[in-house]
Amino acid sequence: MKTILVADDEEPIRKLLEGELTDEGYRVVLAANAREALKIVETQPIDLVVLDIRMPGMDGLEALPRILGLKEGIPVILHTAYSQYQESFMSWAADAYIIKSADFTELKDKIKELLHEK
Repeated sequence: MKTILVADDEEPIRKLLEGELTDEGYRVVLAANAREALKIVETQPIDLVVLDIRMPGMDGLEALPRILGLKEGIPVILHTAYSQYQESFMSWAADAYIIKSADFTELKDKIKELLHEK
């Protein structure tokens, strides 16, 4: 079973994604901020990270290179409500950039693609 880390400062979004991804057959680990996400990546086997950008303290764009430094090659999806960061060179290291939506189809399809499950 593949393990997905969801890092988002909004608890309702974390819980919603946890339910959606668990229903898809994944083990889901939750982080309320980027620092917590880094600790999880450092200490647990994670197959993919869904990372919010705007979080208090350290944001997702700052955490992204640190995550990749801890586990080279881990797929990371930036999952944010803000499209303006898509053009930032800081986001280019991510494997995907998905705008948050009430429909999780695009996110779930990208996860399957990145985990080679299609």
